[in-house]
Parts: sequence; structure tokens; C-alpha cells
Amino acid sequence: MTQGKKQDRDKDKASPASQYFAEVLRILREQAGLTQDDLGTRMNYTGAAVSAVETCARPATDQFIAAAEKALGAGGVIKAAIKYVRMERYPAYFQGFVQLEQDALSVSSYCTQMIHGLLQTEDYTRALLKCDWPPMDEDEIERLVAGRMERKALFDRKPVAVVSVVMEEAALRRVIDGRDVMRAQYAQLIECARRPNVVIQVMPMSQGEHAGLRGPMTVVETPEHAALVYLEGQGRSSLVSDPGEVAVLARRYAMIRSQALGPSASIDFIKQLAGEL
Repeated sequence: MTQGKKQDRDKDKASPASQYFAEVLRILREQAGLTQDDLGTRMNYTGAAVSAVETCARPATDQFIAAAEKALGAGGVIKAAIKYVRMERYPAYFQGFVQLEQDALSVSSYCTQMIHGLLQTEDYTRALLKCDWPPMDEDEIERLVAGRMERKALFDRKPVAVVSVVMEEAALRRVIDGRDVMRAQYAQLIECARRPNVVIQVMPMSQGEHAGLRGPMTVVETPEHAALVYLEGQGRSSLVSDPGEVAVLARRYAMIRSQALGPSASIDFIKQLAGEL
């Protein structure tokens, strides 16, 4: 395949936001009289990295977009693309929820099969995505890894968001990609729990009957103090907004929290798991 045909294929596969950003970047670069190498030098990137974004061979990261904005003095035109390009780094079924999550006053989740995405290390996330079936190609995996890592901006956002996560013991015990990856993942959970706005709890398997047996959920409080519930499974999702249904699910989540180990006992439990590896 010739280089030109490959570039055309990459652009055809790219999302509309990525294609538009690539064109805007190229136009502004050329208007500034810069080659790809010139712009790369200003941004502390290689010219090849600039070319990869302009041809849609690689998606632009938040860091790349911010560097391009500064290097070109674009007056906010390039920086405005961040939220649109970022949305398309996520699976289609998740895109409608991720902005709600990032704007939320509080996010309260119950997880059954895996560690919550906001709390995952990069290696743990990558290993999970490699387990998907049918398998994804490497570019798609790296796009999704980048998107998941960028969700962590929620932790340091102002105003600060309150994050509460209850995870099943089974999700914590499942060894993903070996002991080293899990040790690092446990360490990250412990570090996250030190944040004043993060509460992590474990639902132990010794708690046989509990309110969470119907499956995972996430309760979100919006900036307008409205409550919504996000449900997800097998590549499908739904957002519950009916006040009556939301109230039932919110009460269910409150019961799940009450039946789980307390925050201190949960961290001790995670430390114990780490010691068992």
C-alpha cells in the first residue's frame, strides 16, 4: 500500500472530530509558514508526530492539542477541540455519559467484574482491553487507554468532585496481566483513597446476600443537583432519568454502601490482597 493510500485510509477510519481537527491544524500551520518539523520543534514533538495527527494515523492527545495551541498562538481555536476529540476516544455507548461524569458534583459507582475505570492504572486498563472479544487492533486499544486515563482529570477539577466506589471482592482478586500489574493497581487504589474527595469500599464475598446482586450502576449528581443513573453491560448502556426510578436505584446504592466494608477496613483489605501476591 502506498503512503498516500494509507493516509487516505487513516482519514476515512478517523472520527469526524479528529478529521476536522487534523484539517484545522494543517491550515493554521501552513498559514504560519511552518513545516511539520518546524511545528514539532515548537511543540517539543517530532515532525512525524505532527504528521501522524494531520493524517489521522494517530489521535491527538490533550497534551498535543494544548502544545499546538501554544505553539501556533491560535487564540483558543485549537484548544476548543479538546472536548470534542476527547469524546471520540471512548466507545460510542459511553460517549453520552463521559461528559456527565466529568461535570458531575458526585459520582457513586458499584463495580462487579473489574476495578472502576477512574481508579485503573494504565497497564491494568491496557490488559483489560486486550481481553476484549472480538479483539481490537493496537491503535484502537491505545486510543481507549488514553481516553480512560484522561477521565482522571475529574479528581483534580475545580470545583472538586466527590467520588465513591464500591467494588466486589471478586473484581479485586481477579489477577489481570500478572502479579506486578496487580501490585501496582492495588498501590494506586490505596493512593487514590488518600484523597479527601475519594471513598473506596469493598463488598466482601462473605456478604452473601446484598442489594447489589442485580448488577453494577453509577449514580451521578449533576451541577444542577439532579440525579441520574448510568447502567452498562455487554457494550450497551442506558441513562435513567425518571425521578422515581432514580430514587429507587439511589436507595439501592445507599444500601450497597452500608453492606460493604467501611473505608478504613476496605483499604486494610486491599493491603492484605497486595501482601498475598
